[in-house]
Amino acid sequence: GINAENMGYAKAGEATALAQQRPQAPGTWDTAYKGMQSESGGVVGLLEVIEADFARLEADTTAAEAAAQKEYDDFKAETKAARHTAQTDLESTALVYFDKLKPSCIDSGVSYEDRVGRREEEIASLQEALKILSGESQ
Repeated sequence: GINAENMGYAKAGEATALAQQRPQAPGTWDTAYKGMQSESGGVVGLLEVIEADFARLEADTTAAEAAAQKEYDDFKAETKAARHTAQTDLESTALVYFDKLKPSCIDSGVSYEDRVGRREEEIASLQEALKILSGESQ
């Protein structure tokens, strides 16, 4: 802690230069007036109070920071696990959908030439339907 010796004030009371005179106690007092130094602790006492307040504030802040860091770490771990689960579910769903689409994309026993022929027939029939609807062929 802080005390008068380690602050260099131990011999300050003995100094004679710029020393103030102590007031004389009035005749009604039994003892000489010595001020309120013993009750208040003076500047050193104030510094000790400040030091204790700072130590308590530092401890409270350190504890709050540790709690906040733990909360953040827990949240980060939960989020990472949830992301992993979501990613796995998404990949699984995509693979199921791919397996569902695969038969329509893979050779279904019809040759390329047959598919081109069917497509050309379909285009021709659509063009004929367009002519009928627009009134060209009646």
